[in-house]
Amino acid sequence: MTARYSTRHWRLSSGFVVALLLVLPAHADDQSVDLANGANVYNGTCIACHGPDGTGAIPGTPDFTKAHGVLSLPEEVLEKRVENGYQAPDAPMAMPPRGGNGSLSDQDVKDALAYMHRTFAKQ
Repeated sequence: MTARYSTRHWRLSSGFVVALLLVLPAHADDQSVDLANGANVYNGTCIACHGPDGTGAIPGTPDFTKAHGVLSLPEEVLEKRVENGYQAPDAPMAMPPRGGNGSLSDQDVKDALAYMHRTFAKQ
């Protein structure tokens, strides 16, 4: 079994950004995700609406950094929303299926969600 790696960014008081390599699985119960692929998917597809910091770049997109926010939903719900598209009741527009990138595989969706959990979710 291969461990997956992820980069976390920490700001120092001097303003420099230091990358810390974490040698941890994305989910304790899921060793089958590729966080590097997840980062590529997020940065190539999701970032336009959800922003580089996960707080939402356009009105109506969820803030992934909120404790008990959208990323706290069951993984199956999140996967269905990404795969099939979703419009929140208070959102002015819907997220298209697979974020508008029809070439994303089911594994790409899982990898992107794992990356989002690792990068943005608060416990």
